[in-house]
Amino acid sequence: MPFALGIDQGTTQTTAVIVDGQGRTVARHSIQLPIRFPQPGWVEQDPWDILATVRRAVAPLLEHYQIDAIGFDNQGETFLLWDSTTGQPLTPAIVWQDQRGLAVCEQLASVVDADWLRQKTGLMLDSYFSAPKLRFILDHDPGLRKQVATGDVRFGTVESWVLWQLSHGQLHVTDPSTASRTLLFDINRLVWDEALLALFDIPRSLLPQVVPSAGYVGELDFGTGKRYPLYALLVDQQAALFGQSCFAPGTMKCTFGTGTFLLMNTGQQPRLSNHGLLTTVAWQMDGYTTYALDGGDFAAGAAVQWLVENVAMLRDATASAEMAQQAQDETLVFVPALAGLAAPHWQSQARGTLFGLSRATTQADIVRATLNGIACRVVDIAQALEQDAGYALKELKVDGGPSANPYLMQYLADMLDIEVKVAAEQEATAVGVANLAIHAVRGIDLNELSAQWQAQAVYRPQMAPAVRRARLDRWQRALAGVKQFYG
Repeated sequence: MPFALGIDQGTTQTTAVIVDGQGRTVARHSIQLPIRFPQPGWVEQDPWDILATVRRAVAPLLEHYQIDAIGFDNQGETFLLWDSTTGQPLTPAIVWQDQRGLAVCEQLASVVDADWLRQKTGLMLDSYFSAPKLRFILDHDPGLRKQVATGDVRFGTVESWVLWQLSHGQLHVTDPSTASRTLLFDINRLVWDEALLALFDIPRSLLPQVVPSAGYVGELDFGTGKRYPLYALLVDQQAALFGQSCFAPGTMKCTFGTGTFLLMNTGQQPRLSNHGLLTTVAWQMDGYTTYALDGGDFAAGAAVQWLVENVAMLRDATASAEMAQQAQDETLVFVPALAGLAAPHWQSQARGTLFGLSRATTQADIVRATLNGIACRVVDIAQALEQDAGYALKELKVDGGPSANPYLMQYLADMLDIEVKVAAEQEATAVGVANLAIHAVRGIDLNELSAQWQAQAVYRPQMAPAVRRARLDRWQRALAGVKQFYG
């Protein structure tokens, strides 16, 4: 029986799954990926580490299953440069959280028409995206800029780098969903845009070929003596949207990981946001392009990890739910802007802030406030999605590690005042890109995939409306204070 292999190359780990012909997961394997912080605001990974985790994640699965299609999803905005002759990296992998492009954004802000940029890219001028960081690197390394001028340097998000290596330099590709995260891609014409390249002073020779999200791409060699066909490429969050069966306009998912990312399918026309969200390509398949509205926060799992590693308030992330239940102080508010405020506020300079500390404050109070803050950031984004898309939210499908936290999920349902449904399939990202590969090969029916989706748990709102309003009001006042202080 043939199977599909889905590879999710994420920020903190690479996960590989085996999916059968009906889109059901039969095996999985994950490998952790190191990350480093060489100086404040800089976030990097070793490109060889990324490649190694992919090889190690898939190795045991290739031994036991007959693979006839591979799907690969990636971190989105994380990128690097490498030498096309030797294949050697010329930069670290610059992670999406990295803020070294802030100075470039400040420099260009006075000369860029924000509406023009948004119309072309669906994005805003922010260091979150690849182009400002790439411009920073080239501006601060004259030798690298000179090497780029020879035409022997390649740019790529992490999937481009891995696929280049696994194809022995034969594939330098990306898909429209990933290209749409660079600030160099016109999401209307679905091409690299010359005006954007000129704005960021990026040579066209650096960039990969853009291929459809679903369709035959090429052959990959994992060192087993056999080559495997690649049939799907996506950004991780778009892969999760597909994996959560959000195929109809108005359907939405929230993935909890290092950050929290909400995407809503908006159909086959790009819908621009008036409330601080992003417009992005969801996927391109079967000759058409689907778009999505996108809102992300950068500190969800990362905020809990901060409690574990930096301030030693938790033995591990799983202990947060139990400790939150022990808290006594209902008034403590934490705005978890540990990597700035992303959608819908976009204040990169903002920092995490606690309101309401007293001599009576305990570690349990701070843990609860952190989880509450994560949930309230989701509420911020979900409300903006409602306003932009014109769809009233009826439920929220969630996946990712922190979705296993019952306190966080119940508080989220209470604050949103809708049902929160935790996907039974927690690897929605890897499964999504595997299912897209199956669709490309055998045309698996999307209605069939939707019918198979199941919830592991459903959280229904229990909080009294007056209590909800009071807590959201307190949250909004705290958020306004942070925005004013760091504005």
